[in-house]
Amino acid sequence: MKPFRWQDGERLIRFEPGAGRHAWTDAHLLTTERALAEIPDEVRESAAGVHHVPRGGVPEAAAALVSELGGGRIVAWGGGRVIDTAKAVAQARRVEVCAVPTTLSGAEMTRGGRPVPGYESEPRSRPALVLADPAAMQSASFEWLRLSAMNALAHAAEALVTTAANPVASMAALRGAALLAQGIEQPAPPGRLALGSLLSAYAMDSAGYALHHVLCQTIVRMAGSDHAATNACMLPFTLDALAAIDARPMRELAQALGTELEGLHDRVSRLAGGERRLSDLGVAHDVLGPVAAAAAARPDLGNLPVRPDEQDLLRVLESAW
Repeated sequence: MKPFRWQDGERLIRFEPGAGRHAWTDAHLLTTERALAEIPDEVRESAAGVHHVPRGGVPEAAAALVSELGGGRIVAWGGGRVIDTAKAVAQARRVEVCAVPTTLSGAEMTRGGRPVPGYESEPRSRPALVLADPAAMQSASFEWLRLSAMNALAHAAEALVTTAANPVASMAALRGAALLAQGIEQPAPPGRLALGSLLSAYAMDSAGYALHHVLCQTIVRMAGSDHAATNACMLPFTLDALAAIDARPMRELAQALGTELEGLHDRVSRLAGGERRLSDLGVAHDVLGPVAAAAAARPDLGNLPVRPDEQDLLRVLESAW
């Protein structure tokens, strides 16, 4: 994929091999032990401090780091949890973040994320500098990337159907979806999955998310299932539900993926490596009702033109179980 610099309002996105070398100096470096080994010496040695993101949820991890970091800019080098933690700390401290993603989470492109308790009223911010190295973003095993790409594809899908959907976000979502499919089916050379993830997350940041992410986040939290596998399992079924709400944008998504609306479920299942069931992930049947009830209370469902109720959500979960 062709390298580029994209000045998007207050933030700069650099998409190029070795992009991480442009990370800020004299900033606090947030990362993990695994990712630290991949960070260039000059970035580590110029940091104001190196901080490992502790295990656990993002609000708790960020709360543990708020006082430790104090002021000053942050470089977040890692996956979605690392970047979301940095954003939460930055929200509390009102500082800037440089994000160097090592996965397809899309966290580097969004304002989303759970805040540190006590700082909910502070304005959310997105990273001011995004350094996207395609090889680093696609460094995991192909099977894991395939699952993670389904989360990215869900970003694109939901951005098409929310009440905040707009022409620019929709164009980015459809291009992102096509790139994700191409990247799964044509892994080499690297770049399609990374760019597809960036564009899909950009679209979601603009247009918001709804049914799919509400359900998947609730399932992971309440049933303890794997995040990437849950997204891959649920996506064909949540797309069915979104098509029932508004078929036109899902028809456009199907076309971007090289199929028709009637074939969208099966097309996405194949991209995910085959259809999975929640039961395959160890999700007990008796948790579906509580998940539907908890998800129905989430305000993000109001982003849809027709808000699904608890029974609607339970039907989606049952179909996926």
